[in-house]
Amino acid sequence: MTARFDQAPWAAAGIQTVQPGVHRVPLPLPGDGLRAVNVYLLEDLADDGIVMIDGGWAIPEARKVLEDALAAIDRDPGDISHILVTHIHRDHYTQAVELRRLLGSRVYLGAGELPGLEMLDRLRSDQPVGSLRTLRAAGAGDLADQIEAMDHGGYDPSVWEAPDRWLGAETLRFGERELRVVPTPGHTKGHVVFLDEERGLVFSGDHVLPHITPSIGFELAEPGGRPLADYLDSLRLMTRYADARLLPAHGPVADSTHTRVAELLDHHDERLARSLAALGENTLDAHAVARRLAWTRRAVPFAELSAFNQMLAINETAAHLDVLVLRGRATVAFADGVHRYSRAATNGSAPPS
Repeated sequence: MTARFDQAPWAAAGIQTVQPGVHRVPLPLPGDGLRAVNVYLLEDLADDGIVMIDGGWAIPEARKVLEDALAAIDRDPGDISHILVTHIHRDHYTQAVELRRLLGSRVYLGAGELPGLEMLDRLRSDQPVGSLRTLRAAGAGDLADQIEAMDHGGYDPSVWEAPDRWLGAETLRFGERELRVVPTPGHTKGHVVFLDEERGLVFSGDHVLPHITPSIGFELAEPGGRPLADYLDSLRLMTRYADARLLPAHGPVADSTHTRVAELLDHHDERLARSLAALGENTLDAHAVARRLAWTRRAVPFAELSAFNQMLAINETAAHLDVLVLRGRATVAFADGVHRYSRAATNGSAPPS
């Protein structure tokens, strides 16, 4: 789940050249435990222009840091020709649309984010409607009401416009260079990563993060599917490509994507085991199971989490319980608007993995 982690120099304003022509720029996220989001500037892809991966949050502080970083490499925002966005969350998408409106940059987004964008247009709000409905189905209706009543900072339709191009599994060509688009649903339904296979780089967005695990199924659109199962499949998909340096949205650059993928898979195996142990021999909703678990790397009790992070914790617990159901380790029944889980009866044979 999303949580504050120990801050390192990676979040400080400035520009880091990862390798010639590839630069990392952390943009500020005031009031957010993540503190910053990395955007990447690729200088040698677009006929003297810049291809930018992820856009940042459309706030003046982020715009100023971006302008200063561009100036450090003798560039300016008008040089940004294309912005490739990994997913629709505001810290990745909204400044991309603002830059397009001001400068004419072209914005690309994964096709799986279309339902979320349509939901934003219908509701005129950027509340996570899908996550709130999952929360209610997890037995936490009071918490859902509390979060729904919060001030989420207002809705600005100008930064939630449709992209210029929807992306699927394809290869983008910029001059003589290529970026492979790989759909990686889990964090959101339409999350994508970008592979620069020639240079051995993975621009991973929130799919693979070096310090934390991304929240699962944090959706603006209607809930549906099994987001953790999708996420685990998407993690395994990364190992089908050659190992490459990890260029994440939050945290420093890391040397091996495969190593971090293995760590994340192990983490979720552990959380699945802990979720099953917390369920015990009871019949419980996901809210009750989440209260029995510790959270973040510091093992924080559920009651000490903020309301927002309680929502993430409950929804992630529901996602883990759903995977246990898929694997035959638990069962689920739906009544009175709530999913309740029980440990599956065993006959002595090993459950499916």
